[in-house]
Amino acid sequence: MIASPLRGAIIGAGYFAGFQAEAWQRLSDVEIVAVADPMIERAREFGARFGISRVYDGAEAMLARERLDFVDIATRPDAHGALAQLAASRQISVICQKPMAESWPACTAMVETCRTAGVRLLMHENWRWQAWYREIKRLMDADVFGRLFHLGFCMRSGDGRGPAPFAVQPYFREMPRLLIYETLVHFLDTFRFLAGEITSVFCQTRRLNPLIAGEDYALVQLAFAGGAHGLIDANRISGPLPPEVAFGALTLEGERAALRMTPQGELFIREYGQAERRHEYDIPSVGYKGDSVFAAQRHYAACLRDGLPCETEGEAYLPTVRAMFACYESAATGQAITLK
Repeated sequence: MIASPLRGAIIGAGYFAGFQAEAWQRLSDVEIVAVADPMIERAREFGARFGISRVYDGAEAMLARERLDFVDIATRPDAHGALAQLAASRQISVICQKPMAESWPACTAMVETCRTAGVRLLMHENWRWQAWYREIKRLMDADVFGRLFHLGFCMRSGDGRGPAPFAVQPYFREMPRLLIYETLVHFLDTFRFLAGEITSVFCQTRRLNPLIAGEDYALVQLAFAGGAHGLIDANRISGPLPPEVAFGALTLEGERAALRMTPQGELFIREYGQAERRHEYDIPSVGYKGDSVFAAQRHYAACLRDGLPCETEGEAYLPTVRAMFACYESAATGQAITLK
């Protein structure tokens, strides 16, 4: 158990780190005391915006000087492994953004590094914490739908089309693996949260915008250990810009009833033989996508402070990572990939 408030530092002052800093500000048992970014002016602006007084141009200098309970790594994934190792060497627990790392061996090495050092590795995977998915899971646990047999998501956004795609995060244009690695990993993890462990993957991909390096279109078929099947149909070309809050629409079908989720996070339930009805629940109006970053970080803080197990502990998150890499293996070979 760690005394409150937890002392943390953010590594990386880019676009998404802002959502994380804002959410940390609303947690009374957490204090973000420093931020590091190689672009020192960006770090200074970030610190000023979020009331973080100590800024650094490198993580090593920051970790050498600050007394920390955890670091929140919000950099590009190719830096995650080295930064996790640096924090672990100083006995500092790690919260790390997805994607976890650039390869399967690098991901498993992160887990082993933190395990050997005796520190926590918590993956910042906030998608499953979106309010609509927590409510769907609550309904599933209450057996509203009966035994699940189908889970589907149709993801559409328009931020990848045109001559200057991904304006908010332009480095996406150069990523050799894009849609599945950067975005659909969220959905794979959320499907695991809702339907259980994934046992096989079949995937097809395309690059629709010739100005980018990676794929921007994917069809992913999934099988689950509980007997259900899933489908993710996704592209970042034909949808609205900016994307709708849930990035698309979800369908869930069980033996007793079906559910439809709109791109705005609204839920509709249809008991078979009955008319569809709207399911009312509280959708937060603040924060990122149903206030999912705040909900996730509140969970991580409780896990670090009280020693509770984390839903996305590094090792527990590896099946999500394995399914994501299996998608690329399947697309390359044209074969379904069985997960072990």
